[in-house]
Amino acid sequence: MQTIQSYIEANKDRFLNELIDLLKIPSISADSAYKGDVLKTADVVKSSLEKAGCDHVEICETEGYPIVYGEKIIDKNLPTILVYGHYDVQPPDPLDLWNSPPFEPVIKTTELHPEGAIFARGACDDKGQMYMHVKAMEYMTSNNELPCNVKFMIEGEEEVGSVNLAKFVASNREKLANDVILISDTGMISIDVPSITTGLRGLSYVEVEVTGPNRDLHSGLYGGAVANPINVLTKMIASLHDENNHITIPGFYDKVENLSDAERAEMAKAPFSLEAYKKALDINAVYGEAGYTTNERNSIRPTLDVNGIWGGYTGEGAKTVIASKAYAKISMRLVPHQEWEEITQLFKTHFESIAPEGVTVKVSPHHGGQGYVTPIDSLGYKAASKAYEETFGKTPIPQRSGGSIPIVSLFEEELKSKTILMGFGLDSDAIHSPNEHFGVWNYLKGIETIPHFYKYFTELSK
Repeated sequence: MQTIQSYIEANKDRFLNELIDLLKIPSISADSAYKGDVLKTADVVKSSLEKAGCDHVEICETEGYPIVYGEKIIDKNLPTILVYGHYDVQPPDPLDLWNSPPFEPVIKTTELHPEGAIFARGACDDKGQMYMHVKAMEYMTSNNELPCNVKFMIEGEEEVGSVNLAKFVASNREKLANDVILISDTGMISIDVPSITTGLRGLSYVEVEVTGPNRDLHSGLYGGAVANPINVLTKMIASLHDENNHITIPGFYDKVENLSDAERAEMAKAPFSLEAYKKALDINAVYGEAGYTTNERNSIRPTLDVNGIWGGYTGEGAKTVIASKAYAKISMRLVPHQEWEEITQLFKTHFESIAPEGVTVKVSPHHGGQGYVTPIDSLGYKAASKAYEETFGKTPIPQRSGGSIPIVSLFEEELKSKTILMGFGLDSDAIHSPNEHFGVWNYLKGIETIPHFYKYFTELSK
């Protein structure tokens, strides 16, 4: 019987090549032009779960992209772990900022990844991290080391808001019944400082449209006489923050949880270098809500950011035009207790109210989800902590994340079970950005650590 370390060493090249093949498929759920590729990826995931030892695997159709479900039930009296992940990826734009094509994976060494990192869209978010669980499962089944039952639910719509997952979960509570949910779609502080994500922010995502005249106008003949939708939109957006970078939407902060000084002091113990942070981003100063540190701004405080803005002429050269319409996409990251649907409505009401005469405003909600905090005294957290101690040689630090995984709160509501977030990525892995990557060391370390979680969770559940 092989140890997990020897199994990884013997199969390292295959593990990397399988992930590379998966990353070559452009499973972009946001773009219907890639529908065939998304469906192909679901089939590949199904096949990989079968090869990893699941006794039953199926493609579950939804109104959108399918969910891949797999399971291996060895004894109904043993605990059941439900693994969640997603096989869809973000669009790779802007393509000209990639150093290598986003769907032609390459392994390159970097300062943080001397053993190499896989550069490709989806490498870290979430194909690489999802596939760690598949390979960990392969080890446990092939070496008769699986100590409990396992179920997999891998979806294809996470990057567009998991629009059909809620219906699937609500309709399949018995199929998905579990004792703990395990997700790797987050990160850790550093290779030397493991951490477990204990909090996630919620999300409200909207698109706004400002309409002025009934057609594009000559900026000489009409400039100064009619409202310019682009000018108006930028002023409206600018007004959403005050001089302290505090969001100005009435009622926005009514339910925001304010952490105690003791809790903030505990957070501050996590290693963090502001100078290294600025250097990594090539900026000379940080920016954000007054009265909070950088790590607080990106984890325990809500935000409002413009994710895209467009209108008028953006081609080469000049065109003197006043556009008829201007658009923006805006996301709001929310903290626990803020209801995303309520925040969406507050935004809509406020944004429409500040529109000047001469334009009309349309706010279109896209998707959203609730924030989440998991207790550090649960069996799942204790098992995860012991697993990291086993493979990293040190106790992981609990850490709140600035990101959102809206389905986590849905799982607790529908399945009545806690979620453990065992991420192995780094903040520098450029998820959602050009040159996304995932360290080879991180990938293999995840495969090594996950079986220990199964072992300790089963032992602690007795």
